[in-house]
Amino acid sequence: MQAEHRSTVAPDHPEIGDAGALLTIDLGALADNWRLLAATASGAECAGVIKADGYGVGLEHAARILFAAGCRTFFVALPEEGRRARVAAPGATIYVLDGLMPGAAADYVGAGLRPVLGSIEEIAEWGAFCRLAGDQPAAVHVDTAMNRLGIRIDDAAMLAADGESFAAFTPALVMSHLACADDPDDPLNARQLDRFGTVRALFPGIPASLANSAGILLGPAYHFDLVRPGIALYGGAPRIAGFDNPMRPVVRLEARVLAVHDGRVEETVGYGAAETLVRDSRIAVVAVGYADGFLRAGSSSDAHAGGRAIVAGQPAPILGRISMDLTAIDVTDLPEGAVRRGDLVELIGETITIDEVATSAGTIGYEILTSLGRRYRRRHVGAGIGA
Repeated sequence: MQAEHRSTVAPDHPEIGDAGALLTIDLGALADNWRLLAATASGAECAGVIKADGYGVGLEHAARILFAAGCRTFFVALPEEGRRARVAAPGATIYVLDGLMPGAAADYVGAGLRPVLGSIEEIAEWGAFCRLAGDQPAAVHVDTAMNRLGIRIDDAAMLAADGESFAAFTPALVMSHLACADDPDDPLNARQLDRFGTVRALFPGIPASLANSAGILLGPAYHFDLVRPGIALYGGAPRIAGFDNPMRPVVRLEARVLAVHDGRVEETVGYGAAETLVRDSRIAVVAVGYADGFLRAGSSSDAHAGGRAIVAGQPAPILGRISMDLTAIDVTDLPEGAVRRGDLVELIGETITIDEVATSAGTIGYEILTSLGRRYRRRHVGAGIGA
């Protein structure tokens, strides 16, 4: 009977080898999430945001599987990411969100990358390059509320009215970014939509893009010609709490149990003696910690509960502080012998979503995904791609 409580991956499974934890990335789920978002935004092209190493799942893997699923436009943050994406998806259109690095226009063109021009200086530099090299595609980013990158609407109007501003190149895309789309009731969404409508009118005939993952769910008015999902592709909830997330989970993190031992009532657990045992307890110590991106902020203490794990199919709370390499878990309520040295316990997966882990750590799913550590044994599965 105890075998029914075991991890789905045997302790000596060759796919984990001698690593402390196993990170399984379901590329089939990633492709399915893109298809769902593309269908939701039917009528607009659905791109894929693969910056930050594909939100932690592997940029090349993400680019290849999304391209195979039908995605033809990608967004990265930096030129280096764009060059990697170009190798993985040779026929794709690739935009660099951080814009044009000074003096690098020829490098962008040579790598087949399109800068997202977000300042007057960038637009001027790209235009000067195009006067010598010929018209080269780029996007123009207009700020409608974020106050990060992007030219102001009045500057966009000035440039659009000035016949010389875009004489050397024609923008391939005009775009902006929603600040509060994860909260559908926030009035800023409607204000940004109205402002972006003004922007689009300044650039007739140029494809327009406003919606991120959450923006897609705000409805067709936000879709325009191209949508740019990011977090939802990787299984994260595109809206704030209380939303029934339709996306399939893409990552599963399982950590190896290094030891199971007894603790006595009133003893403490971990650094700082942060948590005191309120009963005689059984403690499982697993080989993952904040050096692996399992954030210290998800720790437990006498003052507040932390995160949890799934051990032998049952929820079990984290005990004390998460340290650099180790995390303690309370397995007192599990059946005797249900967890042993070498077992794997789930820290992220079907039951414990990346958003739950993020909430326990006081952060967002984006940070959890992009913090996934380098010490995991990684395997990519699904969509015909083996481990």
